Amino acid sequence: MRPILPLFLILVSVPSLGAAPPRERMDDAIDRGLVFLRNSQNNDGSWSGGGGLFAMGGGRGDLAVTALSVMAFLSAGHVPGEGKHGAAIEKGVRHVMGQQQRNGLFAGSGGGFGGGQEMYTHGICTLMLAEAAGMTDGKLAEELRTRLTAAVTCVLAGQRQHNGPDRGGWRYRMVGSDADLSVTGWQLMALRGARNLGCDVPAERIKQAVDYVRRCHDPLSGGFRYTTQNQLTVPCTGTGILAMELCGKEYHRSPEVLRAGAFILQRNLNPGQAHFFYGIYYTSQGMFQLGGNEWKAFRPRLHALLLQQNPPRADGSWQAGGQAAYDDMQQGPNYCTAMAILALTVEYRYLPIYQRFEEPIEKDANDP
Repeated sequence: MRPILPLFLILVSVPSLGAAPPRERMDDAIDRGLVFLRNSQNNDGSWSGGGGLFAMGGGRGDLAVTALSVMAFLSAGHVPGEGKHGAAIEKGVRHVMGQQQRNGLFAGSGGGFGGGQEMYTHGICTLMLAEAAGMTDGKLAEELRTRLTAAVTCVLAGQRQHNGPDRGGWRYRMVGSDADLSVTGWQLMALRGARNLGCDVPAERIKQAVDYVRRCHDPLSGGFRYTTQNQLTVPCTGTGILAMELCGKEYHRSPEVLRAGAFILQRNLNPGQAHFFYGIYYTSQGMFQLGGNEWKAFRPRLHALLLQQNPPRADGSWQAGGQAAYDDMQQGPNYCTAMAILALTVEYRYLPIYQRFEEPIEKDANDP
């Protein structure tokens, strides 16, 4: 089943009836990257990490990387059980569903992330369930929704409810008192995706999360911090923009996110830096949701970073661009490739989470 786009998205996406949009260099790179992922899938339906942040042990199937790989296919318009990638997608979806624990948690063997960072895995898997359920139907969709409901319960259980600066956020484990913006971003996306499907997500919980995100914002620079007291980073700034943009129309192009967009445009990601693929994922999503001239300025930078400065390899994969990118190197090419594809396909708008407001883009004075 091909996903059905709202009419207004069809009208703004197709230049003229009967004419397909011209293909770009990114389209070919995305297609080749998906072939790489299909060929690198394990027999059990999983994809392997590389032993780093998103891995649970060298070379074994990794739940978070598997969920990200599935979403990479979905983001390019491919769906479970149909077309050239359909079998791989469905196998990946069913592998993730089969790893859910009785309490609804996705943590994998040993608790995920070396036993200490289960909420990363859980948030990513929960988001994948929501997106997959929104792009398929029948028995598989029913199974996905059932498991999604249980997963949302765990997300809400992990939200910090004590008074203090970390109230409303999440961190590595479901039980705890601290929070960070990175983990919080995944949980908010998961809740937004679940809410789109009608899952019960109390508005007060979303407000608490937004309040935490705002406490991570630095009013002087416009950027967002990893924690309320930690360093400013470009990836976290992308996370902050996305989190606020997804949480309600009242936050769309608010002063905070506009300043954060300017912060990103003033600082260039480097393919050799740490957390590059994580950063390119969140900045592309955040800037796309922000829209306007901010996205117009960011899009060519995104393409330069992923298609020129650190282009895909001959086999279609993206890999770490330098020794400083130790986390990307450890996480492996499946992770890097999935994140690059998710960054590039944001404007395809196939994933429900990728859809946004449609606004006219202001022209620069030098535009024709």
